[in-house]
Amino acid sequence: MAEADIVTGSTEAHLVTLEMGSSTNGHLIHKQVVEPLADLQKAASEAGFELRVCSSFRSFHRQLQIWNGKVSGMRAVMDPFGHAINIQELGPWQKVKAILRWSALPGASRHHWGTDFDIYDAKAMPEDYQIKLIPEEVQGAGIFAPMHNWLDQYLSSGQTAFYRPYEVDTGGIAPERWHISYRPLADQYYGLLDADLLATRLRNSDLLLLDVVIEHLEEIMQRYILLD
Repeated sequence: MAEADIVTGSTEAHLVTLEMGSSTNGHLIHKQVVEPLADLQKAASEAGFELRVCSSFRSFHRQLQIWNGKVSGMRAVMDPFGHAINIQELGPWQKVKAILRWSALPGASRHHWGTDFDIYDAKAMPEDYQIKLIPEEVQGAGIFAPMHNWLDQYLSSGQTAFYRPYEVDTGGIAPERWHISYRPLADQYYGLLDADLLATRLRNSDLLLLDVVIEHLEEIMQRYILLD
């Protein structure tokens, strides 16, 4: 198993199926993250929350479907405030930037690694509630805000190696309070991701707006991928 395949979401060999309690949740995660995630869930439970995963591993192919769906107008594209926009009114480079605000480029998603998760508080959800993963859910009076307020303190306590990679708005990816990452492994894969590796993987795909992405790849790397 080549690490480059893990980095770009081109393999599932490093993954296992996530189980919660006695039932299988069905999500794939990195085999080395199972125990740390269980510890985090236990801490959340002791604080009165039911921390669960709503999104974990996504393959290159799945991320490509999301990307192409947004380029073609089949999937919603949001503005910086989380409101839907008409992407067909934008030029090619503007389309790319609008999509990248909320969705990773295939081959560059942290969800490829099995180290990153979108989370929610199952205990706070009314029956039939549909998770939206929008800022209003996780801040202020949002349904999941209490858990994330607790998580602020827990993540900074030094008791876990999880952190939020998209906590601060730097003008690239929008803040995602619901997204957590297991730093020890994620940092390893992050360090292997570069423009050459990404360009090679993208050129072997049917990515829409590929020429635009390749033309602006260095800027994309700096603004939307490299968070340091």
